[in-house]
Amino acid sequence: MSDDEAAAFVRRRRGRNIALLVVLVALVVIFYAITMAKLTSSVS
Repeated sequence: MSDDEAAAFVRRRRGRNIALLVVLVALVVIFYAITMAKLTSSVS
């Protein structure tokens, strides 16, 4: 594997990791919002 191929591989892997991070953070935010909505509706 040449240096250019290795650099391209690292770039693609980093892009996938960032996309996965965004998806996981979005899921955490959705679950948090759902939990807060359920808690506030049950308190009232």
